[in-house]
Amino acid sequence: MAFINELKMLKDQIKFDKRFDINNDFDNIVISGMGGSGIAGRIFQEYYTKKPVFAISDYDIPDFINEKTVFIAMSYSGNTEETISTVEQAMKKNAMVFAVTSGGKLAAIVKNYIEIPSGIQPRSAIGYMLMPLFNTFTDINDDDKNKAYTTLNNMDQDHDYIKKEAYKIYENSYMPVIYGSSPYSWVAYRWKTQFNENSKILAYSNYFPELNHNDTMALKNTYRKERFIFYVFGSKKPRITQRINITREITETEFNVIDIDSDNYLEKLFYLIHYGDYISYELAMIRNIDPMDVSIIEELKKKLD
Repeated sequence: MAFINELKMLKDQIKFDKRFDINNDFDNIVISGMGGSGIAGRIFQEYYTKKPVFAISDYDIPDFINEKTVFIAMSYSGNTEETISTVEQAMKKNAMVFAVTSGGKLAAIVKNYIEIPSGIQPRSAIGYMLMPLFNTFTDINDDDKNKAYTTLNNMDQDHDYIKKEAYKIYENSYMPVIYGSSPYSWVAYRWKTQFNENSKILAYSNYFPELNHNDTMALKNTYRKERFIFYVFGSKKPRITQRINITREITETEFNVIDIDSDNYLEKLFYLIHYGDYISYELAMIRNIDPMDVSIIEELKKKLD
């Protein structure tokens, strides 16, 4: 399947209706996953605040995990060694273990798992990874999903404005810097990883207000500032908007604000995700680079065997 067609699948993934059968008798949620699979846990962690959520992107699990922990493993292939390692440890601690996967070893060792379609890049399955979490633990409804679907469908029909941004990056050899804010801080990181994997370029991400305690000192006089392009997610929070404006002013930095006129969380979430998908894809096309190529990552995995 051509990568552009994978991107266009995202709107349909929003309507993925699978959910876990979990009662409310638990103390915390731990979500384990790496790379394109793991980002779903990070995004969910930032949104859901009714109970503690801890995201893992490593081999080991926190000591607090016990029989009152809902442990959810996210691995598209089902064979991610770091994620398998955490699952085995969680099982030994009698946690309630669940998984989202297309198969592999994870499907063989976890009884309660949601199976998602195989055959695409893990990073292209973010909707399949996210929606079971939203469906299970939040009150996001069909109206929210329909709004997000319509917005993504419009982007699929016309994203020339995003292609122009990709040309700007290419023509000036820019390094993208992406600044988010809650509840979209991890979407900024998603953009960073999409530039890495799709476009094969380095990128950097951070978030307000945290970046006002570090990045701000470098923004005015960093080395070769003209080689960076700054994307900032707009915010409905007045204090964050004030910080963005003041930071722009006092550091004399041009911010390209990415936003959508909507108060609907899911719609804005997937708009920002899809924007990052398209800008990194279009940059790959301009550079004549295969966005699906992950051969160096696969080489690394082979050398680890």
